Amino acid sequence: MNNSADRLTSTNNNVNEQIYLRIQIDRDIAAAIPMEYAREVLVIPNKRLTPIPNMSPCILGLLNQRSRVFWVVDLPQILELTQQKKYSQQYHIAIVRVNDIPLGLAVDRVKGSIRLDPNGIRSPLETIPLHLIPYVQGCFALKTEVLLILNLQAIINSPLLQDNKY
Repeated sequence: MNNSADRLTSTNNNVNEQIYLRIQIDRDIAAAIPMEYAREVLVIPNKRLTPIPNMSPCILGLLNQRSRVFWVVDLPQILELTQQKKYSQQYHIAIVRVNDIPLGLAVDRVKGSIRLDPNGIRSPLETIPLHLIPYVQGCFALKTEVLLILNLQAIINSPLLQDNKY
């Protein structure tokens, strides 16, 4: 990762900065997750996921990782964006934990970490489509893109996931 956004964050030593995990949700939308929720990042072959019958299409299946089993969900589909290719050869997964609930978020790509000043986070209301607003805490403008700061509690409480009682 050697782009201007990375150089910007590495040279800015603001004491208020917090670390976020950068992800590419789909081809057009980049986001960030507060690092306090991130546990692990994986690129796994699709055969490592165990599909479960009669579940919502946004639930890709179960993953056994380090003797722990947890659900992997299609984050773009939960956000009503382009869904993951069902028969993709591999998945890029960010494992997060919110209120002791582990969850794997399948995304287009995990881009690494970034330091952001929380004071630079702005309201998403004028920037993003209305259907994304419940899942976004705010937006952070970089020189090359706008990052959506995700609200993981809202994602875990998504009606698409709650209907399945995962």
